[in-house]
Amino acid sequence: MEYGFSMRGQYPAGTDMQDAFAKACEAARLADKLGYSYLTKGQHYSMSPVQALQQTPFLARIMVEAPNIKLVTGIVLLPLHKPLDIAEQLAAIDVMSGGRLIFGSGIGYREVEFKAFGMASKERGRRFEENLIAIRRLWTEEKVDMLGSHFELDGASCSVKPLQKPTPPFWIGANVDAGIERAARMADAWFINPHQTMATIERQLDIYRRALESAGKPEPKVLPIMRECYLAETEAEAIRIARPSLEAKYKSYHAWGQDKSMAAGDNNLDMPFEQLLEDRFLLGSPDQVAEQLIVYSRRLGVTAVIPAFQSLGTPHAQVMESMELFAKEVMPRVQQGL
Repeated sequence: MEYGFSMRGQYPAGTDMQDAFAKACEAARLADKLGYSYLTKGQHYSMSPVQALQQTPFLARIMVEAPNIKLVTGIVLLPLHKPLDIAEQLAAIDVMSGGRLIFGSGIGYREVEFKAFGMASKERGRRFEENLIAIRRLWTEEKVDMLGSHFELDGASCSVKPLQKPTPPFWIGANVDAGIERAARMADAWFINPHQTMATIERQLDIYRRALESAGKPEPKVLPIMRECYLAETEAEAIRIARPSLEAKYKSYHAWGQDKSMAAGDNNLDMPFEQLLEDRFLLGSPDQVAEQLIVYSRRLGVTAVIPAFQSLGTPHAQVMESMELFAKEVMPRVQQGL
């Protein structure tokens, strides 16, 4: 099992963002020291009153603080962008980091973002697939001719190719069944989301594996999952500490419309916190969380777990403590249990 660290980097209004970034750098240095394998940073726009630093500049700077960790764009909202821009930006990250980029992407769900970038939400699936195909071609071909619905590549080339050959790994984040089938067809891995229950994920993994078989593709080398994670001496204490920031985060998800892009039957994030807890988060003592991860491995076949220790308003000291406790007590217990 490999482990990552989700650097959401989302903060309440009024947060000193220069100080927040300094603390993010401290967390990245600690993650590198403790042996985490992945560092992920998501992407959203127009998040007020939430504050966040944008993905590409953040990764370009944070890579210096964590020289041994793979950098995951988790995720690029690909339909909002032009493929040549994303291809060149991320190829530069791969080169500058010494070949540590993992290209994670998804279709997005927020109307405010679609409108701001001049597109309709109904176009997102087609634009996503066109962009993904174009980026792969730009990274592997010298000149690309391709006419898309919102771009034209006429002898276009990527100014710098990624260091990894033929390309960095492609991960696709998806919540609904059609997106998971797309991940099987078009990517190296389905990046399993943090919102769905274990029962939903188990059902969708059957869809994913059938789609892989239909595409003539083997099981992925890496099957990653992201999960909210809080550690304490007891489960009750972990829940008490985590509740304020997790409640705020999931109220934001609901307000943004995340529910509409989730699997049918498991698409309500506007439920009481006690119901949100059921079968969804990694909360408890190191022993309890380790046991949950062993179940993830055996029941789902996941090979990489990306804990999110930070939600809206999580104190920095708590994030650092959780990272250290997870690395020193949970990781070895999972290794022993497996």
